[in-house]
Amino acid sequence: MSAILVINSGSSSLKYSLIDIEQENLLASGLIERIGQEVSPVAHTVRPAVDGDAVPAMLDATYRSERPIADHAAAFEMMREQFAAHGPSLQEHRPVAVGHRVVHGGARFYAPTLIDADVEQQIDELAVLAPLHNPANLAGIVAARAVFDEVPHVAVFDTAFHQTLPPAAYTYAIDAALAAEHRVRRYGFHGTSHQYVSAAAADFLGRDLADLRQLVFHLGNGASVTAIDGGRSVETSMGLTPLEGLVMGTRSGDIDPAALVHLSRRAGLSIDDLDSLLNTRSGLAGLAGRSDMRDILAGVEAGEDAAVLAFDVYVHRLRAYAGAYIAQLGGVDVISFTAGVGENAAPVRAAAMATLGFAGVEIDPVRNAARERGIRRISADASPVTVLVVPTDEELQIARQTAELI
Repeated sequence: MSAILVINSGSSSLKYSLIDIEQENLLASGLIERIGQEVSPVAHTVRPAVDGDAVPAMLDATYRSERPIADHAAAFEMMREQFAAHGPSLQEHRPVAVGHRVVHGGARFYAPTLIDADVEQQIDELAVLAPLHNPANLAGIVAARAVFDEVPHVAVFDTAFHQTLPPAAYTYAIDAALAAEHRVRRYGFHGTSHQYVSAAAADFLGRDLADLRQLVFHLGNGASVTAIDGGRSVETSMGLTPLEGLVMGTRSGDIDPAALVHLSRRAGLSIDDLDSLLNTRSGLAGLAGRSDMRDILAGVEAGEDAAVLAFDVYVHRLRAYAGAYIAQLGGVDVISFTAGVGENAAPVRAAAMATLGFAGVEIDPVRNAARERGIRRISADASPVTVLVVPTDEELQIARQTAELI
């Protein structure tokens, strides 16, 4: 059995998955949070196997504990302790490689990349474009290479899938020399998820990926939509950073840049104040005081004006992007919803698609409302456009790309 260890390292967290890449079975996963704080919660989940086959996720066993974990190096030692105490054994399922999620690859990295000292340095240099993400990703890489020094490590970049964007899509209409000097352009994010979901949709339909025009809505606390033509990203809503585009849990998405100038002049907000406003006090949280779509939907049910407005603004932006991207593609064959909101919030899906009948979209209300696991169709049989719910699996996609490279 060949196992790939997938690492997603945050500023104060470490998320990991051990995947049997031959069978594409998840063997175990874990999350260590609040690294560097007084107490760090640890959760290690093992998926048992019967005769070598993975069993349903509902039979997973999760082991929880709390203890102080000073840094990412200590977090990796804790991860190894969890495998030793609860399994599976890293001796029996020794990783043949470690795949790392890296948020920003700039224009330099367009494919999975074997990590060496030079790549580490370039990831560090790109931190100026993703100061909340790349330093944390790099900390995880450094700690992991120290622990698993005998196997290759591979960086899989969120931005890589969007390297196929045409110049008309990634270029901002500002001073060209200034933009080039400071690398200001659209990069796009959630690429690993968009790539996985678009391929899974094609497989589910028994269609050739190269023949499909697709929209993928990745709707979680962060949210983005990508237009995919023949398996290639041709337009995406996030830009230089993950702030542009759709309304998100705490992020504003699109806003008139002059509004920020106005707030700076009239409200005295500094650059840091504006950054905090747009990233942590906007989106659903800014409109209704709650960032979780489940709370927003509960507020809508209760008739709360702020929740109703937040929902309407959220859906309005989804429809606007859907229409624009269908126009860019010249039509659409498949629309997929994924991530926490996309997979679970039936009212969001229904409202987002409600005005797209002109493009051939017809939702089946019963299918859309059904709470089922796995990939499923929610469009009516007569709908010319197929609408799907596709659970994303970014860890598996990272494992696949890592295995392909090595």
